[in-house]
Amino acid sequence: MNIEELRNYCITKKAVTESFPFDETTLVFKVAGKMFALTDLEGELSVNLKCEPERAIKLREEYPAITSGYHMDKKHWNTIKIDDSLSDALIFELIDNSYDLIISKLTKKQKLEFGFNI
Repeated sequence: MNIEELRNYCITKKAVTESFPFDETTLVFKVAGKMFALTDLEGELSVNLKCEPERAIKLREEYPAITSGYHMDKKHWNTIKIDDSLSDALIFELIDNSYDLIISKLTKKQKLEFGFNI
């Protein structure tokens, strides 16, 4: 996987926006105004994704390329180093999970506003 594939996968999801709120190299993806993924466009490719705390720990134990979220809440965020040790399918599933976690926390009003089924 490369940065273009990562970006295309994230940006095609419903109600997703992308921006550079922190600096000119940190690309942030938000759904309904809430961050679900971020990546630095410089250096080794990685992505920070939200995760349930129990699952986050299990993933870190199972995969050396998954660590606690860099510059993020270590309980709820993982940093996924995108290298040949992880399948694209797993990375896509983790992106989906992060996205779904954000949507699950939206109010009914927010879900309607952004076109999600209740």
